[in-house]
Amino acid sequence: MTVHPILAALRRHKAGVVLISLQIALTLMIICNALFIIGQRIERIRRPTGLDESNLFLITQSYVGAPDADSKAGIDQLDAMERADLSTLNNLPEVESAAYSFTLPLLGSTWDSGLSLKPNSKGSVTNSFYFGDERLLQGMGLELLAGRNFVSTDIQHASLGNVPTTPVILITEDVARQLFPGTSAIGKQIYQDDDDSPMTIIGIVKRLQTPSTDSQDADTAYNSILVPIRIDASFSRYVIRAKSGQMAQAMKSAKAALFKLNPMRAIPGDIGIRSFADIRAQAYRADLSMAALMGVLCLILLALTAAGIVGLTSFWVGQRTKQIGMRRALGARAIDIAYYFHIENLLITGVGMVLGLFSAIGLNRWLMHHYEMSRLPVSYVLIGIVMVLALGQLSVWPPARRASRITPVAAIRSS
Repeated sequence: MTVHPILAALRRHKAGVVLISLQIALTLMIICNALFIIGQRIERIRRPTGLDESNLFLITQSYVGAPDADSKAGIDQLDAMERADLSTLNNLPEVESAAYSFTLPLLGSTWDSGLSLKPNSKGSVTNSFYFGDERLLQGMGLELLAGRNFVSTDIQHASLGNVPTTPVILITEDVARQLFPGTSAIGKQIYQDDDDSPMTIIGIVKRLQTPSTDSQDADTAYNSILVPIRIDASFSRYVIRAKSGQMAQAMKSAKAALFKLNPMRAIPGDIGIRSFADIRAQAYRADLSMAALMGVLCLILLALTAAGIVGLTSFWVGQRTKQIGMRRALGARAIDIAYYFHIENLLITGVGMVLGLFSAIGLNRWLMHHYEMSRLPVSYVLIGIVMVLALGQLSVWPPARRASRITPVAAIRSS
């Protein structure tokens, strides 16, 4: 079958061809970028934190009538209360390890600073600081790749408004790679922004995601620093890793044990004790909503485009009943008739895909400029093209099949 008769027929239906081509172009433009957004959100949601997530929960509590955190005596008393809490939690039979932690990955509460290799310099990359004690690695379930963990003599304590620079720190593998590419970071010294106090790297952990998910990409998601400081304030957070299969009981026991030790405290019911699974779900709720919204948008666009193709092709089949019957009388097979409409749709879809391809790239560049979106990968364009092409062929199949069943006698009767 030659394409010339198909093109001649399409020229007689310019309005329908233009409308369907534009609809296909619009669908491809939005589908490619929507799939890319969905892919980005899913990638973020699946990103590992480095924690032993299945056994982890967090306690956030505050002391009623807490000592004054602005005085040394008050700070020392608050620290003693925190250490008593931790000792109680670590003695519970369901608990593997409990540690002080100022924040957790995905929690949103973050303390950021830049790092540099020279004193009084400005770091080029922002890093999130995790304040904790010598049990922090074990409590989080982090993997130590090189060097050593903190020991009790490394731990300092301070008020929230007067956090000192510590002599030693732990960093993630990603931070080590950025600061000291191709060489070991153990024993090297680094500095905080505009600070001349050196911090010696004593250990490297494999992975620890930052507390914030805002504008977080793969290059900075694990820019985390562990600092051996307990922050003394009227509130505190304890990260607890339960023994395998005992987290529910550990959560109940931990709350009861803390109140038994000191009833003058408050543990809010909604955020006081949370499993890390709940923290993860809360952190990525917006991403899940966005992915779902984009998915629904894709389905609606595909459905509307399919309906448009079915409707237009059905209209053309009705208009060409006599022509189809004549072709059948001249020896055309049913498959030839169906093949005609599939080729016709392929040509229209091809025009729409070319327009949609340039539109998709243009929309992506606009999103990159206004919303810091990444460049659209070729793979998503190819997926969008395959989806639209398959949609066009599937949509044209019902009216094409109906056309292939038209007989010469039926064509004569309809004339």
